[in-house]
Amino acid sequence: MAVEPVIDVRTVPKPERHPLIIRTYQELDVGAGLVLINDHVPEGLRVEMVREFADAVGWEPLESTEDEVRVRIIRRASTPAPRVVLDVAELSDPVEDSGSVWQLPSRQRDLDANVIALAPGGEIREHTGPPLDVLIHVLAGAGTLEIETGTIDLSPGQIVWLPRRSRRRFLADAEAGLQYFSVHQRKQGLSITARP
Repeated sequence: MAVEPVIDVRTVPKPERHPLIIRTYQELDVGAGLVLINDHVPEGLRVEMVREFADAVGWEPLESTEDEVRVRIIRRASTPAPRVVLDVAELSDPVEDSGSVWQLPSRQRDLDANVIALAPGGEIREHTGPPLDVLIHVLAGAGTLEIETGTIDLSPGQIVWLPRRSRRRFLADAEAGLQYFSVHQRKQGLSITARP
C-alpha cells in the first residue's frame, strides 16, 4: 500500500492552504487519500471541496488533539461527481428586486449559469451581449425580449438562443415579473452575484 501524503498546513500561510490541499487531492489516484494536519477543524475546506467535487471527495476525521486536528481526504472518483444543483420549484417566491437569485457555485466549471429574476415591471436595459452564445430558459412570469428587429414575447417553458454580441433588452411583465435560467460558456472576469 502506498504511503499517503501528509500535509501539515499549520505553518503554511493561510492564502496558500486551500490551493495546496486541493492541488494535492487532484494529483491522487482514485481510492487514494491524503492526511491533513491543521490547528482547527477545517470546516471551510470541507465545504469548498464538497461544493467543487461533491461525492467524489471523501472526508474522514482521524484521531486528533487540541493542537493537532487530523483529517483523511480521499479521492473517490476521477472527476467531480454529477449532482443536482438546483430545484427550480424552490424559486417560486415572487421577487421584489431584480438580479441573480442563483448561480452555479463551482469555481472549476466551464459554464456560467444563473437564474435571473426581474421584479414586476423590471428590466435589463438594452445592451450588447458578450462575445459568446447564451441560452435562456424562461421559468416563470412573462415578459418581452426586445431585439434589433422587433420583440419576442416570453413565457414559461421557452428556450431562447441569444447569439453572441446580439442587442437585447428584457422587460418583465408588470404583474408577474420574469424569471429565467441563463447558461453560457464561462467568461473569465464575469461576476454575477446572487442577492442575499
